[in-house]
Amino acid sequence: MRNVVVESAAAALAGLRDGHTVMVGGFGGAGMPRGIITAVAELGLRDLTLISNNAGASGDDLSLWFRQGMVRRIICSYPRSAKDFGAQYRAGTVELELVPQGTLVERIRAGGAGLGGFLSPVGVGTVFEQGKQKIAIGGRDYLLELPLRADFTFVKGKVADTLGNLTFNKAARNHCIVMTTAADTVVAEVDRIVEPGELDPESIVTPCIFVDRVFARSPA
Repeated sequence: MRNVVVESAAAALAGLRDGHTVMVGGFGGAGMPRGIITAVAELGLRDLTLISNNAGASGDDLSLWFRQGMVRRIICSYPRSAKDFGAQYRAGTVELELVPQGTLVERIRAGGAGLGGFLSPVGVGTVFEQGKQKIAIGGRDYLLELPLRADFTFVKGKVADTLGNLTFNKAARNHCIVMTTAADTVVAEVDRIVEPGELDPESIVTPCIFVDRVFARSPA
């Protein structure tokens, strides 16, 4: 029977390389895979493209990656509170693609669904339309938004079974649902791992077909 459990965050990162594109779930501190983030920081990678809702704040979140100069480009919705990112952005060492939050989620969903993009009215007439194709339909202008995919997606779940079925703790599911569909390798950090059949099927949010590796993080 398929078993996707690995013994540690370090083992879960096999194949992650310089220059890869990485999606990280989390909304503020909710659902942040801190064990994975720390393990990636210990690898000392460079030139990563990061897709996330924000750019971290402080401590053991995504700020670690910026503090160590690991990120070359970030695609996100809310980088404002991130001091480490802000310093590098002002210095010109990190590129930023700012994307409205709903558009960001839909671009990831499109990547996971194999779509070539979608048309959105969000951002028409603002700086967000710069560099994008504008298409008029029925007398209204839309922007062509392209899909997003990654080499790796990292999410924080609550409980997983050994097959890779995931549950989440309330709001911690946030962007994780679509992100798990849009990467070549999906890694889930969870609080607990159980045997197949122990999870209530109605509680499973992300089915095992999307999950490649699972590990249980020991309590701090």
